[in-house]
Amino acid sequence: MADKKMNFFEKMQALDRRYIYLVVALAIIIPLLVPFNSKTYVTEPTENIYKKIDSFSGRNDRAVLLCFDHDASTMAELFPMEVAILRHCFERDVQVFTICFMPTAKPLMDYALQTAKEGYEVQSGVDYVNFGFRPWAIRIPTMLKMGDDISEAVEYDDEGRKLTNLPIMKEIMNYNEMNLVVDFAASAAVLSWITYARARFGANVAAGVTAVMAADNYIYLQTGQLIGMLGGLKGAAEYEKLVDVFACHMEPDENGIMQPAPRDFSKEIIKNTWIKMSDIKNRMHKTARIGMNAQTVAHLMIIVFIILGNIGYFISKRKKNKVN
Repeated sequence: MADKKMNFFEKMQALDRRYIYLVVALAIIIPLLVPFNSKTYVTEPTENIYKKIDSFSGRNDRAVLLCFDHDASTMAELFPMEVAILRHCFERDVQVFTICFMPTAKPLMDYALQTAKEGYEVQSGVDYVNFGFRPWAIRIPTMLKMGDDISEAVEYDDEGRKLTNLPIMKEIMNYNEMNLVVDFAASAAVLSWITYARARFGANVAAGVTAVMAADNYIYLQTGQLIGMLGGLKGAAEYEKLVDVFACHMEPDENGIMQPAPRDFSKEIIKNTWIKMSDIKNRMHKTARIGMNAQTVAHLMIIVFIILGNIGYFISKRKKNKVN
C-alpha cells in the first residue's frame, strides 16, 4: 500500500506541466460556460455604498456621480460593478451622472451605460446625464467647481446640450445634492476625490477598485473618508447580489403576475435569501458572480497541486535519503 502511494506521488512530481496548465484552464473555462450557484458573502463596505445610493431613491434633489478612471486592461474587475451600480440607480429611480478624465475610459463608460439601460425606460437628461470625457489637466479644477456649481464646472453634456436646460438639473446644483461620488479606478485616482471633494466640500466618496488596490484604500475606510468600497471581482459580485435581492425583488400580485417589489436593506434577508443563477436571464447581470465561481475553482485546483507537489517532494527526498 505504501509503495502505491509512493508511486503516485512520484508520478505527480514527474507530471508534465502542460497537463497542470490544462487542468487549471478547464477549471476556469467550465464554470464560465456553465454557471453554478455559490454563496456570496456581502461585506460592510459594499453594504454602505448600496444603502447610501438606495437612500436617494425617488428624490429629485439627490444624485450620484460615477467617475470612470480606468482602461480596458482592468475592465474584467471594474465593469461588472459599474453595471451593477447603474442598474441599482435605474431600478430605484436614482439620478446619476457619469464622467471620465481618461480618453480610454470614454468607450467603457458609454458601454456600461448602454448595457445597464437594457430593460429600463430611462431618458438621458431626465434620469441620467453623461458628462463625457474631460481632459486630465482640468480634473482638479472641475472637481473644485462642482463644489460650487456643477453647471459651471461642466457646461455641456456629452450630447452637446447645455446642462442648465436639462430637467435633471432643476434641483441639483453642487455636492450638497450630488451627494455621492463613486470612483472606479485601477490606481490611486480616488485620492483626488477624497482630497478635493470630500475634504473641501464634505461630499460622500466611495471607491470601486481592483483587488490589488483595495489594500491601499482600507485606511480611508477606517478614517471615514470613504463611506464604502468595492474591491475587485468579489466586491462586484457582492453588489450584484444586493441589487438582485433588494432593488430587483419581484413578488406576485393578486393575479399571480410577478411585479417589481423593491425592499429595504436587511442583513436577515441577505442571510436567508438564495438567488439561483438560472433565474437571472441576462448574463451581464451576473458577470461578477460567474467570474467568482471560475476564480474559486481555479484557486482550489492550484491549492491541490501545491499540496500534492509538496507531499511528493518530501516523500521523494525521504526515499533518496534512505537509499543513500
